[in-house]
Amino acid sequence: MRNILSPFFFLVVINGFGQIINTATMDTVESTRIGHLALGGYMDTYYGYNFNKPASGIDPYFVTSNRHDEMNINLAYLDLRYKATNFRFRFVPGFGTYMNSNYINEEGTLKNIVEASAGFRLSAKRAIWIDAGVFGSPYTNESAFSKDHLMYTRSFAPGSVPYYLSGIKVTVPLSEKWTSTFYLVNGWQVIQSNDKNKAVGTQLEFRPTKKMLFNWDTYIGNNKTSQSPDFRMRYFTDLYWIYKPNEKFDATSCVYTGFQERVNASTLNWWTANFIARYYFTELLSLSGRIEYYSDGGVGQKSITGIPDFRSYSTGLCINYKANHNALVRLEGRQFYSPDNLYLSENALPTQTNVLLIASITAWF
Repeated sequence: MRNILSPFFFLVVINGFGQIINTATMDTVESTRIGHLALGGYMDTYYGYNFNKPASGIDPYFVTSNRHDEMNINLAYLDLRYKATNFRFRFVPGFGTYMNSNYINEEGTLKNIVEASAGFRLSAKRAIWIDAGVFGSPYTNESAFSKDHLMYTRSFAPGSVPYYLSGIKVTVPLSEKWTSTFYLVNGWQVIQSNDKNKAVGTQLEFRPTKKMLFNWDTYIGNNKTSQSPDFRMRYFTDLYWIYKPNEKFDATSCVYTGFQERVNASTLNWWTANFIARYYFTELLSLSGRIEYYSDGGVGQKSITGIPDFRSYSTGLCINYKANHNALVRLEGRQFYSPDNLYLSENALPTQTNVLLIASITAWF
């Protein structure tokens, strides 16, 4: 028995004490491999209760786990991959309330694509890859995969950046510590676009040690759409930090700012800052906490969300229990506060506060 388990134990040790992962990526689910093929799966279920009891049944301003007082599926998918020395392919169809909310502007079967890309290696000596298709964006330290994050719910930050991009990306390792990626995409979170203007983005990842990661991103593109015909160039940049000094503690923080130019109107600005930390009481049980602030627009201005003067704080605590090596059970409480009446009370009256309690079971293979 000891000889049989030794390879598995070695794999766990390497994974536990290896290089820190970039939680912005959507590439961390385990896979069952058969030759060049790999198959994985993911299921994120939840029950949320909003104490303001929204009449629509949807928690305001969120696209992930946003249903009130019902058990539902945030995101479920199958992950099919093929990888050879100089070629790779990935197809990830997805389902759930996250897909319903986040892909509302896509048409037909495009609504169900989490990722779908193919790529080939440009250099035989270096791991320079070019990929084309639909892939997760690098913006902010939180993707759609809750299992990788210190808290179950997403921060304000990823709600105002693309969750996915469609186009071409080129990944170039600069050294053992530096990796750069360049993007040419159809636009700001859009797969099918009638706009002929493309957007460009960059990603620069720096790992000073195996315990720390810094990531800097940029985006530049014309954001004129049928919903916002007065919008023109959009400029965005973010910086996030991920830190895991030992097996007892880890932390992450993200700051960003964006600017949206408009025709015959002032430029809009949105920005955010957050800090999240987690402490492990045992290998299976941990507690996470978050504090954040988000500002979108300005006094008397329309914001990119269409809501004047969107300013809000958020604090929360999350209990995490690792039920298995590939399953998490979580319970999170989160409170929102705004100096403005952004939220609606149980009686549909404007209020400055909102409280959310949410439980989840997430599993993957």
